[in-house]
Amino acid sequence: MTGDVVGQALSRVDARLKVTGAATYAAEHRLDGLLYGVVVNGTAARGRVTGIATDAARAHPGVLHVLTDLSSLRLAHSVTELAFYGQPIAVVVATTAEAAAHGASLVEATYDRQPALTDVDDPRATSVTAPTNPDYSRGDPDGAFASADAKVDLEFTISRENHNPIELPSTIARWDGDKLTLWDKSQWVQGAARTVAGALGVPEQDVRVHCEYVGGGFGSAIRAYDHVILAAFAARRTGRPVKVVLSRRQFYYGTGFRPASRQRLALGAGATGRIDSLIYEVRTETSRYEQYQEGLTDLPKFLYGVPHTRTRYRLTALDTQSPASMRGPGVASSAFALETAVDQLAHDLGIDPIELRLRNEPTRDEVTRLPFSTRKLRECYDLGARRFGWSRRRPAPSGRTEGDLLIGMGMATASYHNNRREVGSRARVDADGTATVATATSDMGPGTTTSVMQVAADALGLPARQVTFRLGDSAYPLAPPHAGATTMASVGSAAHTSCTALRNRFIARAVADPASPLYRADPAEVTVRDGRLRSGENSAADSYRDILRRAGLPGLEATATWGPGDIDTRISTYGYGAVFAEVSVDPLLGLVRIRRMFAAYDVGRVISPKLAHSQAVGGMVGGIGMALLEGTAVDHRDGRIVNASLADYLVPVNADVPELDAAFIDTEDPLADPIGVKGLGEITIVGVPAAIGNAVFNATGKRLTDLPIRLEALL
Repeated sequence: MTGDVVGQALSRVDARLKVTGAATYAAEHRLDGLLYGVVVNGTAARGRVTGIATDAARAHPGVLHVLTDLSSLRLAHSVTELAFYGQPIAVVVATTAEAAAHGASLVEATYDRQPALTDVDDPRATSVTAPTNPDYSRGDPDGAFASADAKVDLEFTISRENHNPIELPSTIARWDGDKLTLWDKSQWVQGAARTVAGALGVPEQDVRVHCEYVGGGFGSAIRAYDHVILAAFAARRTGRPVKVVLSRRQFYYGTGFRPASRQRLALGAGATGRIDSLIYEVRTETSRYEQYQEGLTDLPKFLYGVPHTRTRYRLTALDTQSPASMRGPGVASSAFALETAVDQLAHDLGIDPIELRLRNEPTRDEVTRLPFSTRKLRECYDLGARRFGWSRRRPAPSGRTEGDLLIGMGMATASYHNNRREVGSRARVDADGTATVATATSDMGPGTTTSVMQVAADALGLPARQVTFRLGDSAYPLAPPHAGATTMASVGSAAHTSCTALRNRFIARAVADPASPLYRADPAEVTVRDGRLRSGENSAADSYRDILRRAGLPGLEATATWGPGDIDTRISTYGYGAVFAEVSVDPLLGLVRIRRMFAAYDVGRVISPKLAHSQAVGGMVGGIGMALLEGTAVDHRDGRIVNASLADYLVPVNADVPELDAAFIDTEDPLADPIGVKGLGEITIVGVPAAIGNAVFNATGKRLTDLPIRLEALL
């Protein structure tokens, strides 16, 4: 793929709309006759509702309906039994948001409460094998561990975490006869249409979902949760459009969370640092009504060339809402365990942490036995160490101080599978020479609207200002969830494919048209730049506009589908990174502060450098939260979340992130997809908590294995 637009550090095409308030988010659409719905949440983790008193709510001025009979809905959980604290039990609909909210506060329910389990460590809870993560073993890991010269065997706990994007879950639903239109905050508009159609028992083609802008998601909007279905239900029952926006507190009960995990990771190595044995055992929480699981075992099985490896993944079912993907799902958690253990092994053997990792670099994927498409991890280590100043690190803990502060450096490896999915794309060039490309993906913040436009512009041979990428409409061609670092490789490849097909249609018309300056030219020799077609050294040129004018056409379009096919049966394709952190620790207060961080990544071709850097920094911020601040506190007596607000649930702020930077190895992955990219969104949080924890160890000599790192652990 060649051109002038890919690789430019462009600003987001929608930046001005967003900063001026002109971008319209889900809750901001204005519809005639709009009503407001507020969900009433149950306050028992398990049992059933025996009665709902609604008279006071119905009598409140502005309240029109109190909907309590949800039996016609097909939700992920039971509608007759309570599966978790905060489960919706009613919807209050009113003429104003304020009236609906107050009306909801007046609804009173009574319960037949049953004993509930909400603690992943409760000894009464039972665990089962994760269905799509069966036990895995190669070699003789237990025997190799028993005979190892050096051993590390650590236990890890990671608290539950909740997503906290700025935009709250929001849905507006409107029925036009049997047709339903939703304006919904969604990372997957076609998935939302499918879910809502199934819940309401209507044909999927009768549901259309719009979501052009997303104010952050991090995995919280991949699926259509109860509030989306309830908005559609309320709109059908009332005969008017209904808007439902969850409060911040409701958000914590309504859209999933990163599950708490309990991990054991053991390494056995020879005196030279060659790791011979790896044993990884993990358990995460899930709901009783769904078995939610993540890719926790992927990295331990894959990242290093360990001949004797065993992994085991168990799920503990609780009376809680089902967990959900949260940035770097599974991999961010297991990387903390793996990279902490590797750092401890390096310390025990007196080997530099980077050198130890290099000694255990595999030559192929040990799980699939496939060759790597690209694996420039050595280059990531070299670039990161040089830019970060790793040579100034003092190997002995507590070896560097500044006044009363202990200073430490740490690093960790990052990796994430290069996910690609089948995507459809429609490209069109109009008579004025401008182009529009469309697919039903979303953009929750990474700049998809801009980066896919760049790919399309180069494929069509047009300047960026003449190309528009449209997304966020379930009626557009097929797209997977905007998640899992899937979008650029998948949607970008589909856009490239459809635009290339469209360009070739124009070329075919030109070389077959006696009126064209390119008549009878070799199509393979025709190039397009700035919308003008030329052949070889010939100065004669045609243009998209002239081709359409001569044909009397308002435009020309092409639709194409791209998918990875069987590529993953032939190569192993991952993104890689090296993350470096420097921290200060106040031993008197137990306070950890990030001083600076740097990461180097091998993520294939970088389409938009400015946006890629922004993604990397954003991932580091999320990793800082995971390492030092974020943890959902649950009152296990009833399953209530104690800190369900931004006043109580801690996330990083500007003072927590003083100096963050990232760089990218100059490479591309042509074997993986036609545009040579790898996913970036997820990998940028992977390795960050471990790098911070390893830096804390270098500063203090205390090996911390619980996240978030709390000050009492350092006192």
